Amino acid sequence: MRLAPDSSNSRAGLAAVTRRSLLASFAGSALLAGVPPQKEAILLKTPQGGLQPQAVVDSGGVIHLIYLYGDPAAADIGYVRKAPDEQDFSAPIRVNDRPGSAIAIGSVRGAHIALGRSGRVHVAWNGSSKAEPKGPRDSIPMLYARIDDRGESFESQRNLMQTATGLDGGGSIAADPSGNIYVAWHAQGQRDGKPIQGEDNRRVWLARSSDDGRTFGRETAISPPGTGVCGCCGIGALADNKGVLYLLYRSARAVIHRDMYLLISRDKGRVFDAVNLHPWQIGACPMSTSSLAQAGERVFLSWETSKQVYFAEVDTRTSSVGERIAAPGESMNRKHPAIAANRRGQILLCWTEGTGWRRGGSLHWQLFDPARRPLAPTGEEAVVPVWGFGTAVAVRERFVVIC
Repeated sequence: MRLAPDSSNSRAGLAAVTRRSLLASFAGSALLAGVPPQKEAILLKTPQGGLQPQAVVDSGGVIHLIYLYGDPAAADIGYVRKAPDEQDFSAPIRVNDRPGSAIAIGSVRGAHIALGRSGRVHVAWNGSSKAEPKGPRDSIPMLYARIDDRGESFESQRNLMQTATGLDGGGSIAADPSGNIYVAWHAQGQRDGKPIQGEDNRRVWLARSSDDGRTFGRETAISPPGTGVCGCCGIGALADNKGVLYLLYRSARAVIHRDMYLLISRDKGRVFDAVNLHPWQIGACPMSTSSLAQAGERVFLSWETSKQVYFAEVDTRTSSVGERIAAPGESMNRKHPAIAANRRGQILLCWTEGTGWRRGGSLHWQLFDPARRPLAPTGEEAVVPVWGFGTAVAVRERFVVIC
């Protein structure tokens, strides 16, 4: 397969995947056509019994999906793709070339995917305790791999942490159409080249590539030093089609200030504006994740605060953030939001309920109209395994939920 944004010609050796439709009438091409507007979501099961799926869609409507499988403490990363006219995902390709180098425990440190120039797939993830190559001072590494020029396997994984140490909560990745790749994580701050302990002193770090991931510069600290970073929370990342970079992280100022922050850069990750999205006072790490999505010229954010999930739209011209919208209904410890938006302006928000440390739960989702009003629920509950959550993407006008 040659790399291209609309590539969909790799159909050899397709692996069957269990699929449960939300509508009894879904079959074949009906997965993406002929579905009533209020019933525009289908549910797909992650291949190989995988955990923590993450998906993106290219300009040709092809879903590119990664997930974790195997030992949660020393997991592997699978990659598959699916074109709109295909029934099943492709045969899986392992992303990590060194077995057991990813981690699913905690549900915040898994793999993230981005599509760069010419549709190239880029993946970043927190290393497991057995991952190689190690980071500075023999620390846990922040790993990266990209698909090769043929689109048939992944290049050898690389550690991008050159100076920072103390990797904990999950890193993330973003890519723009001009060949810029951004890998972000949080780690201890530094003074005179030495790590400074404590969540108050943690910073968000960013490694940048301007050559499609061939090389990366040394990481730099980009978050305001006074905010800290919540140790066990994940980072969300997105680069829009104009090259603007968005990063979501949770602060940890004075222990109790666990606010959700948005970082925005319009100069390829050199200078950032910081926006406090949502204050939250809690004297503990909530182990939260976040999600970002783009639809046309619109960028959406989703996050967790106080056992509820929210979403909002960013004005891409002014960087201002619109009204916070909460998932409707009573919250039952809602976590791990994922957001998608389609060309009609509709938004789909999904989340887990009841999940926790070594505890599974259920997946829920809600469709909103362009005015942010909830429509009739688009589906029923789905079982979320231990260390699991779901993801959502828009394939043209239709939504796909994967769990």
